[in-house]
Amino acid sequence: MMRYELNLEKPDPSRVWVSALTIGGSYFMGGLVPLIPYMLIADASNALPVSILGTLIVLFIFGYVKAKFVGVDKPVRSAVEMTIVGAAAGGAAFGIAKMMPQP
Repeated sequence: MMRYELNLEKPDPSRVWVSALTIGGSYFMGGLVPLIPYMLIADASNALPVSILGTLIVLFIFGYVKAKFVGVDKPVRSAVEMTIVGAAAGGAAFGIAKMMPQP
């Protein structure tokens, strides 16, 4: 299926660790972005808007760079789309956490 339907080759088994470290490092760095304001600002209610704004800016920049790297005709549109999807995912996670009963 990979070869005939998706035009993909079988993954090289020697790249398993490189792929794992790349994915793990990316998740770590992506998760660190929204946490940095909480490390620098003592009051969590003041850190939240800074975290949201910083995360949206990083999502926009990443979307733009990704679009340029891949060769998309409209990189700003791609950046806006990534920002919207990221904001929706973050908002959904925040909303679900707020709905949980507090001890």
